[in-house]
Amino acid sequence: MFDVLVYLYETYYRPDACPDPEALVKKLSAIGFEDEEINKALGWLTDLDKTATDFSHRYPEQTAFSFGMRFYAQQELEILGTAAVGFIQFLESAKLLDPIQREIVIERALAASDRRLSLDKLKVIVLMVLWSQGKEPDGLMFDELFWDNENTEARLLH
Repeated sequence: MFDVLVYLYETYYRPDACPDPEALVKKLSAIGFEDEEINKALGWLTDLDKTATDFSHRYPEQTAFSFGMRFYAQQELEILGTAAVGFIQFLESAKLLDPIQREIVIERALAASDRRLSLDKLKVIVLMVLWSQGKEPDGLMFDELFWDNENTEARLLH
């Protein structure tokens, strides 16, 4: 699923630039993605759109300037892990994610996995949440999403 998501991000500047779902499925199949992975990725993206709409309507009073603290449920901690929670907190404290985006990222991360999610996969989720909203990561976030600190080389998405 994550390879399909990364391909969509790299290929289409915005979600509305994607072809209609039937044509997209055919194109992804022709490229070599398996049907199951395509269906998972497109279903995940459809649910991302629904989640974003739901959260923005349910919590309109939340803004980028919220000063509340987020406490994680045990299930969230088990799936996200401390590195991912720390990364989310870093993005939020740097004002790269607002509280609604944070909640969308968490919800989509939980929907993507029922066991520990790697930090790299969480970064793809963050990227897709921003992509779905037509936002590009700024320089700081781009470095965090794509730079390999161990090898000091730019990391490929896939």
